[in-house]
This record gives sequence, structure tokens and C-alpha cells, in this order.
Amino acid sequence: MRLDVPEGDFGGFIFDCDGTLADTMPLHFLAWQRLVKDFGGTFSEELFYAWGGKPTERILEQLRDDQGLPIVDVAGAARRKEDYFLDMLHQIQPIGPVLDIARHWHSIKPLAVASGGTRVVIERILDTLKIKSLFDAIVCVEDYTRGKPFPDPFLEAARRLRVPASHCLVFEDSPLGVQAAAAAGMQWVFVPRTDAA
Repeated sequence: MRLDVPEGDFGGFIFDCDGTLADTMPLHFLAWQRLVKDFGGTFSEELFYAWGGKPTERILEQLRDDQGLPIVDVAGAARRKEDYFLDMLHQIQPIGPVLDIARHWHSIKPLAVASGGTRVVIERILDTLKIKSLFDAIVCVEDYTRGKPFPDPFLEAARRLRVPASHCLVFEDSPLGVQAAAAAGMQWVFVPRTDAA
């Protein structure tokens, strides 16, 4: 995997988690497939990757409305999807080139994670990979109102790092995440899918 990292003296680095630091997207897709099948619906791989970074409950509401799925308890369905994913957590691997960058800059520049995932899941991923200590701030869906493609997750991460948004570099694997970084006034590095690398 080759990353196109721009030149510049960045004040801080912000990393998405799923599909960027951790190779979790195939496992998330399997969890989604299982959940959506429970409700009699379908969720294509193409749509799954296009919606990467969108909060779970927003995805469930969209699928419910688009397909007429009988999802009454959205929060409960979101928890079930998380449980399906956590059952497979032991299978995750790091995305080496991105993690190498985080390790290189650790204790030199402030580092944050900014994710559309819940804190319990993101911290479990980081703990499983033994990399949580690399980061000065961890921003999850509980920490902002508007998720990606809005800039809020990245702006909150910059605020916690005490680095101006324009001095941050974002690492992202999803189109929505790239839109969010651009909306935050940040430069970004696109992380390609591991199955396309």
C-alpha cells in the first residue's frame, strides 16, 4: 500500500480508525450483512463502502426507510450490529503503513483518532491492536452532533489536540471522511482498501 502524504510541517495528525488504522471493514461488512438479513433486507458491498464513516444508527434509519425494513428499535439494532462485530474482533489486523506513521510521530506531534464508531467499539479495537497509548485524544460518535461528511468529528479532534484545523493532517479511507476533512479545512491522505492494495 502506497500513501500519498503531502509535504508540510503539520501541527497534528488525525486518524480515522476503521479501514485506516485497523483492517476492520471486511468484518464490519459481515456484521452488517448478518444484521440486515435478520430484518429481511440487503446491504450491498458498494453501498457499505460508500457510507463508510456514517454512524450506525443513521445507516439503519436509511436502510429502514429505503427498504421498508421492520426496524422499530434503531438503538437496539445498532447494539446488535456491534455485538456481531465484537464477536469477530480477534480477527482484526492493523494497517501497517498508517500505523507506521502514527508510531513515527507519537510523542513528537499530537495524534488523535476521529471515528464514526461508538467509544466502546473504537477503544476495544485500539486495545486489541495495543495502540491506544499512541493517541492524545479519541473522538467517537458520542462526542459530536453531526457525523461525517460534516467536519464536526475532525474539528473536535483538533480542538482536543489544541492544534488549528488548518494545521492538521487527516488519514481517511472513506469518501464521507475525505469530505469531512475538506469541510474542516484540513489536508488529507486517502487510505486505499486493503483488498484493493
